[in-house]
Amino acid sequence: MLAHFLPSGRFFGRIFAFISLFWIAACDPISVGGDGPNINPNKAVPVALLVPGGSSNPNDNLLAKNLENVARLAIADLNGVEIDLRVYNTAGNPAQASSVALKAVNDGAKIIIGPLYAGAANAAGVSVANRNVNILAFSNNASIAGGNVFVLGPTFENTANRLVRYSKGQGTKRMMVVHAQGLAGETGRDAIVNAARRHGVEISGVESYPLSQQGIFGNSRRIAQSALAGSTDTVFLTAGPESDLPFVATALPEAGLRPDEVKYLGLTRWTALPQTASLPGLQGGYFTLPDRGLEQRFQARYRTAYGSTPHPLAGLAYDGIAAIGALVNTGRSDAITKSQLTRGSGFIGTQGIFRFRADGTNERGLAVAQINNNQVVIVDPAPKSFSGAGF
Repeated sequence: MLAHFLPSGRFFGRIFAFISLFWIAACDPISVGGDGPNINPNKAVPVALLVPGGSSNPNDNLLAKNLENVARLAIADLNGVEIDLRVYNTAGNPAQASSVALKAVNDGAKIIIGPLYAGAANAAGVSVANRNVNILAFSNNASIAGGNVFVLGPTFENTANRLVRYSKGQGTKRMMVVHAQGLAGETGRDAIVNAARRHGVEISGVESYPLSQQGIFGNSRRIAQSALAGSTDTVFLTAGPESDLPFVATALPEAGLRPDEVKYLGLTRWTALPQTASLPGLQGGYFTLPDRGLEQRFQARYRTAYGSTPHPLAGLAYDGIAAIGALVNTGRSDAITKSQLTRGSGFIGTQGIFRFRADGTNERGLAVAQINNNQVVIVDPAPKSFSGAGF
């Protein structure tokens, strides 16, 4: 369905937990390992899929099944490429991830997709780094990327770059970052600050709040006063829709940062909670979305095959298989080495275009959306290639 290259040259709630599972347990990235193994593209390529099955957490086991379903769906959609998929359970913990990653390589795996949690992905990468095998982890934690580990999950850096670049084009000059205290908020903060510097937007201030309703309302006046004193024209929020965003979007306008006077940007996918679009404080605000046409197409394909809606993270397994399939389809013996994985033209996945960067992180094509009159409107579509607008 989607397994091909892009043309060359062209929380208190579930969301905070959902975000955290990507990059919980930040670790130093590894920097060892070779370029990757050679393969025989005319034979089935052994691929290991590491999923969080065997965990005491029912959600891990549900996601594990979804990831396997999607991987097999992706294999069925490949044209002329054979994948020998072997599935291994990590139970969601680093020790088991390390062990099964090594077993997978001993079993003949030429590349590994997964695992999910950042600590597990880092451990798996370390265990096979000297075996010349690359890992496409489901994590979005950039701190574990590098060496033989590539992350498939959408990164804060990617979202921040897209929104800062777009916002600058719309006239942003002085931007304040407002974030929750803790790992998630601080990681988002750093991504935004770096993106602003990269694109020449001045940071007028960085303000934080404790991740609680009382903490948000107790600090909102201070944050608003700081923004106004700094002549801020844009406020970039790290808040998530099912955790702190509803409170932040109420408290800051009430404290004087009205959305008709400053522009709000969001680092998270605000539509994860449909009611978000009706929040008065977010009217006129901007956030990013993937290519919704491709996303809906994938979801429909999964429902037809399995009779249910896929887990929001399950599409990452499809993207991993799609990338491998597209590379193997070139007929090159070095198809899954780093130099090929990081081809600039990238791939098409379940949510749009994506490519791996040399540092192990990824870049994804995102649309910019705005909330207008309680409706979500795409104001800048997701790019169709890495040579177009949005990059």
